[in-house]
Amino acid sequence: MRLALLTLLTSGVKDLRMSSQPYEYIETVSPEEVRRERNKAREMRASSWWKQQIGKGICYFCEQRFSRDLLTMDHLIPLSRGGRSTKKNIVVACKQCNSHKKNLTVAEIRMRQLAENEQSQD
Repeated sequence: MRLALLTLLTSGVKDLRMSSQPYEYIETVSPEEVRRERNKAREMRASSWWKQQIGKGICYFCEQRFSRDLLTMDHLIPLSRGGRSTKKNIVVACKQCNSHKKNLTVAEIRMRQLAENEQSQD
């Protein structure tokens, strides 16, 4: 079930071009909470778990292989949206995918792509 959901959410996430319209959301996380989670993420970067993840060299979003220096840590649910620095919420992303993702979730990226595809078919 989990694999089917992950496949549904990430299928077609090969091209992360974002629309020019900014995404609006209500910020509900305090700056102190974000700072605390960023510190946890910094600690995780030194862990053997993270070294193993980044050592695979594959971006979670575009599934391309990259050298370690071109990979970054990304939160599936962004810290600014209440995400946590846990192993279940952190993935390896190439710098390009990470910068295109911004503060969106995987589901929001997929919904945007579906909307863009629908508009281009009209």
